[in-house]
Amino acid sequence: MSGAAIVRRPGPRLHEGQVTHVARGAVDAERAVAEHAAYRRALAGAGWSVVEVEPADDLPDAAFVEDAAVALDGRVVLTRPGHPARRDEVESVAGALARLGVATVALPGPGTLDGGDVLRVGSRLFVGRSTRTDDAGIEALAALAREAGLETTAVAVTGCLHLKTGATALPDGTIVAVRDWVDADAFAPLPVVEAPEPEGANVLALGGDRVVVAASAPRTADLVRERGLDVTTVDIAQFEAVEAGLTCLSVLLPD
Repeated sequence: MSGAAIVRRPGPRLHEGQVTHVARGAVDAERAVAEHAAYRRALAGAGWSVVEVEPADDLPDAAFVEDAAVALDGRVVLTRPGHPARRDEVESVAGALARLGVATVALPGPGTLDGGDVLRVGSRLFVGRSTRTDDAGIEALAALAREAGLETTAVAVTGCLHLKTGATALPDGTIVAVRDWVDADAFAPLPVVEAPEPEGANVLALGGDRVVVAASAPRTADLVRERGLDVTTVDIAQFEAVEAGLTCLSVLLPD
């Protein structure tokens, strides 16, 4: 699989990013820039065309482009992030999509939705009910998903920021999760395996057998390799310090 990978480089105010379930950690801005460069190289190495959104140095969380957009078949939903401070991020992501000629639709209604709460596995969307995504946002996305032939399942998120903080999918549909953070039963009948480290619950599948695992989760990387997958590890410690993971840093648009 390949396509466009939408990213935005971190700005100098990354350390001011919103945190909810963790204590804010120290952030080294120069290291964050280097880590993001390594992340972009991993995307390019897997065949993705890396497309950068214009910088937004005044918006601390702007590197986390995933929360601004959800890719459905044929179009992208522009979200209404749950934290008001993040809503100004969406316009520039929409501009980058427009320049690519990607059709977009704004999330209808008053609900809130962060892209980090949306996990697609095949023809199913799992959407986290979290502190950032509410029932109205889930229903609005579900209506758009039905137009694309996709089924939507709500998943309770209680111990982490977003659904994909606590659960993501391997290429075969196996869910890697922290069961204490999300309602793992909602993924049935998909198999669920416990992430050996909390950071390992957020893996990034890049198509085929390629998977990126955070360097902070070496036991998860071993587990994924044992399943016959091609694992790349990327250090994202500066982003983890502000409650972010691998998937937060891109929106993948398959060809």
